[in-house]
Amino acid sequence: MTNHLRGEASPYLLQHVHNPVDWHPWGEEALALARAQNKPILLSIGYSACHWCHVMAHESFEDVEVAAAMNLHFVNIKVDREERPDLDQIYQAALYILTRRNGGWPLTMFLTPKQKPFFGGTYFPKLPRYDVTGFLDLLPRIAEAYYTRGAEIEQQSAALLESLAARLPSKPTDPFVF
Repeated sequence: MTNHLRGEASPYLLQHVHNPVDWHPWGEEALALARAQNKPILLSIGYSACHWCHVMAHESFEDVEVAAAMNLHFVNIKVDREERPDLDQIYQAALYILTRRNGGWPLTMFLTPKQKPFFGGTYFPKLPRYDVTGFLDLLPRIAEAYYTRGAEIEQQSAALLESLAARLPSKPTDPFVF
């Protein structure tokens, strides 16, 4: 099986081309799909030399059961932070605002179809361990929260965007960000 990453130039994205996850590169096609289907976005940002990126890829993104949950509930977008440091900077800052913890890689962010972040973290193990919720348990809970707590998420997103605007040096250059 291949996904929408097969035409990409990034070695990191190409490492994920045969994952059972229906990965999309960042761009209008994936963002329009999320809007059209009213599905939240699972954004995963990493890079080729990242140890935990490889661990999460092996444990979760190569796993058929996890991929099925991801594909059911989300439009999945994979980004190479070395190609898109602008996106990495934005979503790392958003993670800090949401959690008051420094980020890292892989950066795992859940976004509304309008790219507004509402939950995130870094490495999530497939099953609960290290005092961290398992990715397999987390995925349906995040999707349920998106559909049942939309008004709260919108309020949180508005506050987050205000805080983010004050922290970032300038307006993002990507026309597909917020």
